[in-house]
Amino acid sequence: MRRIDRSRHTLVTMSNRRYVFPAAGEDLATIAARELPDVDGAEQQLLSWNLHLAARAGLGRAVGLLPSDIVFTEPPPAS
Repeated sequence: MRRIDRSRHTLVTMSNRRYVFPAAGEDLATIAARELPDVDGAEQQLLSWNLHLAARAGLGRAVGLLPSDIVFTEPPPAS
């Protein structure tokens, strides 16, 4: 994906990261078990890569995951 950073007037190329959309009824634990089966603490790992989900949960919303949520299944690239 490309976007223009208007504050610096430069073209910024954003890297690709693997992600999934939750199926109906899935929660982060289910996705963690499927996508990171051999990782201890996989649910916490996913949450650390998906701060947008952590922020929403931190606001006291008990909605859970929406089918339109993007759940990244790998860390952001090193800068």
